[in-house]
Amino acid sequence: MTKWMCAAALALGLMGTAAMAEQNAAPVPSAPLTLERVFASPAIGGRTPRAVRLSPDGKWVTSLRPRPDDRERFDLWAMPTDGGDWRMLVDSTKLGTSGQLTEAEKMQRERARIAGTKGIVAYDWAADGQSLLVPVDGDLFVARLDGSVERLTQTGGALDGTISPKGGFVSFVRDSNVYVLDRANGKTRALTKDGGGPMTWGLAEFVAQEEMHRFQGLWWSPDDRAIAVQRTDESGVALISRAAIGAEGTTIYSQRYPQAGTANAQVELWVMNPQAKRRVKVDLGANADIYLARVDWAADGSVLYVQRQSRDQKQLDMLRVDPSTGASQILFSETSKSWINLHDSFRALADGSLIWQSERDGFAHLYRFAQGQWTQLTQGAWMVRKLVGVDAAKGLVYFLANKDTPLEQHLYAVPLAGGEITRLTQPGMWHNATMARAGNRAIIEASSQSQPPHVWLADSSGQRLAWIEENKLEASHPYAPYLASHVVPRFGTIKAADGSVLHTKLLTPPLEPGKRYPVLVQVYNGPGAGRQVMNTWGGALHQYLVDQGWIIFSVDGRGSPDRGVAFESQIYRAMGGVEVADQLAGVDWLKAQPFVDPKKIAVYGWSYGGYMTAKLLQAAPGIFAAGVSGAPVTKWELYDTHYTERYMGTPQKDAAAYATSGAIADATKIRDPLLVIHGMADDNVFFDNATALMAKLQQAAIPFETMVYPGQTHAVGGPKVSVHLWTTILNFLNRTVKNKD
Repeated sequence: MTKWMCAAALALGLMGTAAMAEQNAAPVPSAPLTLERVFASPAIGGRTPRAVRLSPDGKWVTSLRPRPDDRERFDLWAMPTDGGDWRMLVDSTKLGTSGQLTEAEKMQRERARIAGTKGIVAYDWAADGQSLLVPVDGDLFVARLDGSVERLTQTGGALDGTISPKGGFVSFVRDSNVYVLDRANGKTRALTKDGGGPMTWGLAEFVAQEEMHRFQGLWWSPDDRAIAVQRTDESGVALISRAAIGAEGTTIYSQRYPQAGTANAQVELWVMNPQAKRRVKVDLGANADIYLARVDWAADGSVLYVQRQSRDQKQLDMLRVDPSTGASQILFSETSKSWINLHDSFRALADGSLIWQSERDGFAHLYRFAQGQWTQLTQGAWMVRKLVGVDAAKGLVYFLANKDTPLEQHLYAVPLAGGEITRLTQPGMWHNATMARAGNRAIIEASSQSQPPHVWLADSSGQRLAWIEENKLEASHPYAPYLASHVVPRFGTIKAADGSVLHTKLLTPPLEPGKRYPVLVQVYNGPGAGRQVMNTWGGALHQYLVDQGWIIFSVDGRGSPDRGVAFESQIYRAMGGVEVADQLAGVDWLKAQPFVDPKKIAVYGWSYGGYMTAKLLQAAPGIFAAGVSGAPVTKWELYDTHYTERYMGTPQKDAAAYATSGAIADATKIRDPLLVIHGMADDNVFFDNATALMAKLQQAAIPFETMVYPGQTHAVGGPKVSVHLWTTILNFLNRTVKNKD
């Protein structure tokens, strides 16, 4: 057990000031950490490759890497797995593209959380392992391992470029229609021709991308003989006029945005061949008001598996579809009294059996479905996070889970027939992993509060074969000048009102006996994502704040994910309830600590965290010295269907829950200094949310401060903008909290 794990095992409430001061003691840093350096290039956390993948033949590993002089621009790199050095395969600056993106591609990047990135943001290996499809700025290129690059398209606007599994075709979407390029003869054919306006082919609709984490709208069969294609009709979806307010003017976008309780897009699924000679419609059932959750092919292409989710998200049906006729039947169903969390832990095996993840026993676990019978492969009061791979030859299933502790994620293996679970990664870090389809090689990424992300190639037992990016904290590392003041947080627990164990994270500067310090509570506490208390690399921003004399504190309260159905579903029809109570329980714990100034506790959050900031200031006036609410949802009626209705139902049927959970009705209870921040081109949490809160406060003559960012979307940021953002936040907090007598 490492030193930080020993510290984390201590009960925070039993640690005296002297003990904490000794543990926090740190030498004077060799260089002061600045906000400018936190957000400058090269990235202060070191090189973190993105989209790391193995070639189909396992001979190469590839990744996207940021340029040293521009952390936002990525190039494609490759390394042989049998030894050898990394080399740049495609230099994004030499492709001769315009650099201009269509609005559709901008929105896709926003949904994928890669807005602001430049150069190469995605790529796809060809089946022969000798070439890769590289989309850049709306055009498609083929890169070969000898360094040559061939341009496939010239006119831009190509979305979702994909190489077919056998490598015979390249598909893409342009102007809402699907096109297929035959690699044998170089000819391009339109598979659909009626796309346009509210009608699109081959693209995932807004809520699929934003909330369902499904970014595909087109799925090739393993044998290249057929394609399942989504057809989307958004004509019934409300057309929202969204003002994207920029520095030099305002652009009005008419965006199809399904607000809670309103009509969704009508989605169909069709199966067609790449020669455009035949197509059949998949039977998704008589009720058109459903969600197309996931689409997968059987290993031999004989069956199409389609996950159909009900509008209220309490039922998920697995459909077995005959791709030659489109006929479907329900293979099995999942049901819930609250909601069903979608996932990607599904695998159709060559023997006809299925690997599937379910929360039917109260926790997310893996099951095998064969000949109508279920075998539970994992069980216990912990959560499977993701199916990673299956090695059918060895009879092993690989998955990520928090079996050992909710603070960490590890790679595990379990026999395909059920049996003993083996952990394949070492304790003390948070791991992510992907595997080759055969399950014989893995790419593992790990980080901790003391180690920025590093990535390696491993065999099926988890043993490292080669570094992909060691990212060692040595003298040449960008973070090396600031290591002397690096603070490792302490993890602890407190109890919720119902007895639930809540995990906490605390970072403090070196503590002087008898001195009390200001605290910034960083909050999210929303469902599905955004956990704060994990043993992962936290970046340099928190270290900067600690260097400035702030204590940083977080609680993952009830409603946050990865703790089981009973823990998460307590927010069902009651957002802004138990989460607020649990955050206030954390503040009670803080105020009992001798090193905390109880009159100088502030709260900050973004998105759901921004919503929580507003709700906390309303629920407990005077408890916080100030609050910073970034891009908050203030009226759930303004947010989208799939997310909001999952937890809140509809405004028509659950009006009382919406009124209670919103952040407008009780806004006039706010008495503490408040800073509201929002991007003025936000197409996720519309700017209307912030203006609704501002108007309510103004009408009641309640003072507050605001900072808005022209042209910025939901993820306000960029090297200079991020510096401005945090300078604004800290100027506000220093004035209203830290330096206030």
